[in-house]
Amino acid sequence: MEPCSCDTFVALPPATIGNRVIFGKNSDRPWDEVQEIVYFPASTYGPGEELECTYIKIKQVEKTYAVVLSRPAWLWGAEMGANEHGVCIGNEAVWGREEVDDEEALLGMDLLRLGLERADTAEKAVNVIVDLLQKHGQGGNCMEGNTSFTYHNSFLIADRKEAWVLETAGKYWAAKKVEEVCNISNNLSITTKIDREHPELREYAKSRGWWDSKEEFNFAAMYSYVNTARMTSSGDRYSKGYKLLHKNKGDITAQTMMEILRNKESGINMEGGFMTTGSMVSILPQDTTFHCVHFFTGTPDPSRSVFKPFIFVDNVKQLVKTSSPTFGPDDPVKKSPRFQSKPDRRHELYKKHEIAAKIMEASKERGPRIQEQMKKLEKEKLAEMESVVDCGYLDTSQAAQLFPQCVEEEIKAYG
Repeated sequence: MEPCSCDTFVALPPATIGNRVIFGKNSDRPWDEVQEIVYFPASTYGPGEELECTYIKIKQVEKTYAVVLSRPAWLWGAEMGANEHGVCIGNEAVWGREEVDDEEALLGMDLLRLGLERADTAEKAVNVIVDLLQKHGQGGNCMEGNTSFTYHNSFLIADRKEAWVLETAGKYWAAKKVEEVCNISNNLSITTKIDREHPELREYAKSRGWWDSKEEFNFAAMYSYVNTARMTSSGDRYSKGYKLLHKNKGDITAQTMMEILRNKESGINMEGGFMTTGSMVSILPQDTTFHCVHFFTGTPDPSRSVFKPFIFVDNVKQLVKTSSPTFGPDDPVKKSPRFQSKPDRRHELYKKHEIAAKIMEASKERGPRIQEQMKKLEKEKLAEMESVVDCGYLDTSQAAQLFPQCVEEEIKAYG
């Protein structure tokens, strides 16, 4: 099996233009897995209520925040998303010396959604995730199918003011605050700069013989097999993403981030058995009087997709055409033994995009025309959102229909 791969990026002022934080992620998953864009409003719950995540139930909190998520349609959690307070999270599959547990617990994608629903700042999201990790652990099959595919997780968490990297190995973890730009991929990347950590992180490494307590503690070196001296100079996706971010440092915009996510030469826009099945870019103004804008594709291959804007306002219109069909208790993921069948989870946008992608590949006449219409639509939406972020002007009634309206326009562009 090809390794699962994702890339997540963040840039903070002064690396960006316009006093804003720019966040982006490609979700690389099995080529035929459907990723949907869904919205859940803020909610309140009574004492003792439980929450059913992908595999296990946990205690629900009194209040959750509104979230917009890009998620594999078969599970409860998400690969990436944002909440109403401008917190954004992306996760990565990571492996190392600590053995991965097949036992069903919280998936990293569940932890990501829980962090968004329960935290109004990036650092609070770190707290939420590590607390849940300690209580419930992480584990379970991360892919819909009979093949067992499990991993530990790293997270890049941003808000309007700051960003954090959180990396895990079983229940152990380390976190660092980001300076200017940062990217994470499918390897542990926190080395000697550790701002927060599991209280037993070092003692456990020592007990396993990974650290002699004399040399400087290096999380990535101790908990994985990574040659940390070569991390930014090797030819893998992590180092290529690092170079692309640093090349653009000082001039990074939402469009810059989209172009990085579309880059196929680096492998960041992945093709093959595992491919980029969804992408996200967020603009987080540091001025809290201005709205954050979150762009999602909801379709595979960002070079053949439209980044469509979403803004948190009251009365957001439900995202029907990017929501997959639901199967309730009859869903094969909910039954044990699991994954005995695989239903069709394609939503309307996904189906239309499938057809358009085949036309773009096969027709020298219609293909370029469709691609040009998609580029035009995205350019128009980017320009509209710049006025929202720069000037603060927003028609909230129109904003409530912004994402679904753009989906309609994208479907129309397919012809």
